[in-house]
Amino acid sequence: MAAETVAAALQDDGARSLVLTGGTTPRQMYGLLSELPVEWGRVTLLFGDERCVPPTDAASNYRMAKETLLTRVDAGGVLRIPGELGAEDAAALYDGVVGRLQPLDLVLLGIGEDGHCASLFPGHPALNAIGWAVPVHDAPKAPPDRVSLTLGCLRNARRVIFLVTGTGKADAFRRAQAGEVPAGMIPGAEWIVDRAAAAS
Repeated sequence: MAAETVAAALQDDGARSLVLTGGTTPRQMYGLLSELPVEWGRVTLLFGDERCVPPTDAASNYRMAKETLLTRVDAGGVLRIPGELGAEDAAALYDGVVGRLQPLDLVLLGIGEDGHCASLFPGHPALNAIGWAVPVHDAPKAPPDRVSLTLGCLRNARRVIFLVTGTGKADAFRRAQAGEVPAGMIPGAEWIVDRAAAAS
């Protein structure tokens, strides 16, 4: 369902910018998406967040997307977050890149067990950042240095879709629906949730 929803947004609704999410949830979906009819040459791909590691590192969101999607499609552009430069420099560079593409057409997000989305964690100062991209230090989940799109950037997007799977996400999903965690702070966001995560 998720892959078909994204493909329809890109092919039928005319979305031209797609923000990819990291983590384990979208891995299979990206593979399915690569097999669906999309005019990828019209689409610019971006990332909602990145760990400050080289793009070849196993923890890199870019690496996961490359293995599951990017090597299978010929996108019009792939604008990765250069996390290997460090959080400050990478965020400054990406802020300018993302700013030129506002508003983003379609943003995919996951949710952590603590309710974080992108690399915006509950109670973290980065939640209050202005602009489009923010350096994140002392993240409660390794690695501690990251880059994330800001909450303002996510709220400014034309469409945001959360992908939520597994029993481990059930409590976070419930708290997001109540607006208690960062994932619940994006008005109008859509949720694609499996039965395990929806059980509360």
